[in-house]
Amino acid sequence: MYHSMSSSLNLVFCGTPQFAVPTLEKLAATGHKIHLVVTQPDRPKGRGLELVASPVKQSALCLALPITQPDKIKNNEAFRAHLTTLNPAAIIVVGYGRIIPQWMIDLPRFGNINLHASLLPKYRGAAPIQWAIAQGETVTGVTTMRIDAGLDTGDILQQRELPINREDTAETLSPRLAATGADLLVETLQGLQDGSLHPKPQDNSRATLAPILKKEDGIADFSRPAEEISNRLRGFQPWPGMHTKFRGKALRIWKAAPVAGSETFNPRPAQLHLHNDRAFVGCGSETSLELIEVQLEGKKRSSAQDFIHGYRPLEGEKLGD
Repeated sequence: MYHSMSSSLNLVFCGTPQFAVPTLEKLAATGHKIHLVVTQPDRPKGRGLELVASPVKQSALCLALPITQPDKIKNNEAFRAHLTTLNPAAIIVVGYGRIIPQWMIDLPRFGNINLHASLLPKYRGAAPIQWAIAQGETVTGVTTMRIDAGLDTGDILQQRELPINREDTAETLSPRLAATGADLLVETLQGLQDGSLHPKPQDNSRATLAPILKKEDGIADFSRPAEEISNRLRGFQPWPGMHTKFRGKALRIWKAAPVAGSETFNPRPAQLHLHNDRAFVGCGSETSLELIEVQLEGKKRSSAQDFIHGYRPLEGEKLGD
């Protein structure tokens, strides 16, 4: 579909996670010449700590594209010389995971084009998909922008919105954003080539941050309203997930849902209420959360019903202690 529209560009692609793979594949499929794929070094994974290639490296190997995995890029003279020799028209950056140095920003005529998984200036930073869900957004999207020296502060090229469904987690939303973003990035390159795109500065007064997730972000805080806890649970999949404690052991909450207010029962925050083989926990603002699927430390995931039968929690027993 794109062949007749645009002439092929010489590109360098920098990316690491699964989110970046559809863009790399789409650029290759639409006839652009990817002279180099830059990705993070292989990392030890799993129990055996074998070195595992990034999803982008695995994709680049399948596409038979040249790959480099520098440890550092800022003051890397060999890497700089290599890129300068390639003289790309644009450098495409999708979740690469390193700050792009000024020499790289200045190198290509179309600049360094980044695909970011939010509607900038909202959710600048490392975890935009997770935080958009955690903050209860119903709409998010993807942005193509020109990288500058700041963190996701460059001029916006194009944006496309996507709805966040009630059941979405970061894991279900991410592939949809990645696919939409791949199409948008190809369109963006086309617009830069034919001169139809006019970069717009971001409104910094509207910026919000989506910082890298920490393990502590996954601790269930039952003083928050149930809806908020539920949003964080959906956003923080697969990591850091959501955890609390039950009788001194870690309890992972895999699935839970806020309960519509009922007069008969209003447990205090973190207190369990048991009813008809169902488990509810009190939350802030006089709300409660139904636990649907949980996992006690060292045990398998189980339904709330099996958990109740197996551990016989007491009415009013507290979580988190």
